[in-house]
Amino acid sequence: MKLHLIFTGKTEEAYLKEGLAMYLRRLQHYIPVEVRELTPPRQAAAGNAEQIKKAEGRFLLSQLEKSAYLVLLDETGRLMSSVAFAEFLQARMNQGIRDLGFLIGGAYGVTNEVRESCRDVLSLSPMTFTHQMSRLILMEQLYRAFTILKREPYHNI
Repeated sequence: MKLHLIFTGKTEEAYLKEGLAMYLRRLQHYIPVEVRELTPPRQAAAGNAEQIKKAEGRFLLSQLEKSAYLVLLDETGRLMSSVAFAEFLQARMNQGIRDLGFLIGGAYGVTNEVRESCRDVLSLSPMTFTHQMSRLILMEQLYRAFTILKREPYHNI
């Protein structure tokens, strides 16, 4: 299986870039990972929040791999513990999923069309995080999940 981490827009903050790079290195010890920062065209940044979300949605739909098992990360998604998330990943591997994608939308979320193109919707927390901070939390949880599956001590420290 290969992980595809799909993020809307660029990571701006240096501390987040550093953390993302660290967890990417750690994750690649367990599984191939591709990170894609999809930057919508400049026209998508014009208008009110709903117009921006719609323009980003059209752009995302044109960029998403149709054959991947795609998971949207959204505050309204299903909550799970770190152990349950590890089991979720193991189940996808057991199903023979070749490409597992995790999508984090832009600051205003995603359109219903983008949501419906995903096979699952998960939430990282009942709390709200910036879409850029969510990237780091996702990567840490993916790393944690693989250490859980390998029965390594990271999760229990």
